Amino acid sequence: MTHSDPNPPRQKLEVSGESFAEMLKTILPHLSTHLDSLPEQPTWSTENFQEVLSSFDLSVGEREQSLEEIVSFLFQSAIPCTFNTASPGYLAYIPGGGLPQSGIADLISTVTNRYVGVWAAAPVLANIEQEVIRWFCDLFGWPRNSGGILTSGGSLANWTALVAARIARLGEEFLDGVVYCSDQAHHCIAKAARLCGIQSAHLRRIPTDHRFRMDPLELERAIRRDRECGRRPFFVVANGGSTNSGAVDPLPEIRRVCSEQEVWFHVDAAYGGFFFLTERGKEVLSGMETADSIVIDPHKGMFLPYGTGALLVRDSQWLADAFRVDADYLPDSQDEVDKTDFHEISPELSRDFRGLRIWLPLKIHGVRAFREQLDEKLDLTHWIHQQLKGIPLEGCKLEMVAEPQLSLLAFRIVGADDEAWEEAREEALNRELLSRINAHRRIYLTSTRLKGKFVIRICVLSFRTHLDRMRECLEIVSSEIRSLVSRRAESKG
Repeated sequence: MTHSDPNPPRQKLEVSGESFAEMLKTILPHLSTHLDSLPEQPTWSTENFQEVLSSFDLSVGEREQSLEEIVSFLFQSAIPCTFNTASPGYLAYIPGGGLPQSGIADLISTVTNRYVGVWAAAPVLANIEQEVIRWFCDLFGWPRNSGGILTSGGSLANWTALVAARIARLGEEFLDGVVYCSDQAHHCIAKAARLCGIQSAHLRRIPTDHRFRMDPLELERAIRRDRECGRRPFFVVANGGSTNSGAVDPLPEIRRVCSEQEVWFHVDAAYGGFFFLTERGKEVLSGMETADSIVIDPHKGMFLPYGTGALLVRDSQWLADAFRVDADYLPDSQDEVDKTDFHEISPELSRDFRGLRIWLPLKIHGVRAFREQLDEKLDLTHWIHQQLKGIPLEGCKLEMVAEPQLSLLAFRIVGADDEAWEEAREEALNRELLSRINAHRRIYLTSTRLKGKFVIRICVLSFRTHLDRMRECLEIVSSEIRSLVSRRAESKG
């Protein structure tokens, strides 16, 4: 074939509707089996990764390969060799359930491949995404000129907020700017400060109380000290549910400090923010609605697939001032409040149509279904907390290091009051306990350090996790604690 051939054959990359339907027929049985078998799948299975890697040629070359062969490898070998974050027993880190309904939205958006970064390119689709942002803002009772963007997650959202605040509060000269967060802040805050050009010596970590909540008085003292030294405090990050312990900082008191000191009040509620949909969550998170900016992650509290975060700002003009840059090849900017060019209020020009994966499940099920799920997670967390505290033990006790404020708790076994354990021995026992719990592969827990102590975490935030799995969690945890304590007693005897 020459370039002048008036009738070139159909290229292999051009898939007809019929061929695409056949491809879906190949994939759908695997997806259906995966969903139906999730309750019985192990919560993790990564130890055989070398065997999996050697079983299939992952390199990309000229040779064609059948879709069935590739998909079979993915579902039978590659996907099982993971932490099973979609499992009802996945109680580790911050679970992301991955609503299949959002998978339908992603299929639609990627196959149709419309661009929503510029409003004029897809006005109705851009308005769908804008409607999602509007619902988020309305959740906190924010004014009509509030707004925001959908991001890949909390890390990019926190960085974007910090950039907007730096430009709004410090202008072009920012090397004397100071950022404040608690000693329990997510590590992405430090990363965001670095990427934003803030000196590492100007990131202040404020001490926390016995519940791992920021101390507002210490915050105020730190801000005053920096001002006296000629530095410019401009950004305070409060936790709306920390990753370590689920802690919610005293938001009204921090708001007061920020107002009096004229600094930006930001709430990182990537994990906990959507509990604001519930009455109990709204009470715990009271004061979050007074923030200048909020980060929330739909891939956490709304159970959506990973890669779905959001930044909200009280005044959308702050984002425009930070990120609007003109280019001759782009259409004229939209100035009407109901027409948003997302590329002008975010660091991204090329981006996917993220709004549909949120909007579609909300339209299908309504907000109430999500509120009920979140209420259930609060119930389950309260239940497992009470049950764990009631486990009878001899020679040791189970200490609730972080009692639940939302749906996350942390515990460890320690020596009885009359028998303090050596710190190294205590950590070794708790590490062994975690390993024995996870060896069942029915639940998966993770650890962290709180005030220097090794602790085991339980985070309940999957739409597939219900009382039956939490009962199983209790049975596994309690039996392994008793076994460990019994073995220790026998070795002493």
